[in-house]
Amino acid sequence: MLKLGVNIDHVATLREARYRGRERGEPDPIEAALICESAGAHGITAHLREDRRHIQDRDVRELRRVCKTRLNLEMANVPEIITLAVEIKPDIVCMVPERRTEVTTEGGLDVASHWTALAETRQRMNEAGIEVSLFIAPEAAQVEAAARVGAQFIELHTGAFAEHFHRKRERAVELERLTSAARLAYSLGLQVNAGHGLNYQNLAVLRQVPHLVELNIGHSIISRAVVVGLATAVKEMLLLLGAPGETNS
Repeated sequence: MLKLGVNIDHVATLREARYRGRERGEPDPIEAALICESAGAHGITAHLREDRRHIQDRDVRELRRVCKTRLNLEMANVPEIITLAVEIKPDIVCMVPERRTEVTTEGGLDVASHWTALAETRQRMNEAGIEVSLFIAPEAAQVEAAARVGAQFIELHTGAFAEHFHRKRERAVELERLTSAARLAYSLGLQVNAGHGLNYQNLAVLRQVPHLVELNIGHSIISRAVVVGLATAVKEMLLLLGAPGETNS
């Protein structure tokens, strides 16, 4: 069964638009996470950025306290965030590249060029009981480097697939890249997640990619929730994934 991890960053983005620097504000990403779990999401994802543009440290601590499913902390490989992750102990961390000027994560992590540093962090996380995923482009060199690092998961960057979705030829090329990367990862003992730009229109095609375990989806669900409510938006996405909508606790 393909699992759904809901990224709640954009709930915090809306809160920070008015309440930045304050201890409290609305909407509350913690409340949103609980609604997502109640609606059947299999996990909650939050990206604690270095610039704290949306999710804050206190959010991650509270998510760890209340989440009953699987807490996935997206993070850059930097000492401050590493220390916090080891303290808080999410179920899994997903190492991502991070640039201050980007609106959202624009590309995959260059694991091949930084595998030694990533391997050190992977070992530290595993010793703390935290699984490690690496957010990478669907390229053989990056998949092979992720296996060399010793990660338990990769998360395939689906941004190019989403960007080219309405152009049939380009979409087919990106789908083949994702399929080849997933097959290689599986053969190397890596579990395969995917995310970025996924929505209610492109999921049916993406599901052709083999060996997928979980999809992490945020913006599309939060956008849909503005119209239909968060619980309904999550349930609609679960139907597209073919999941029964039961919490995997």
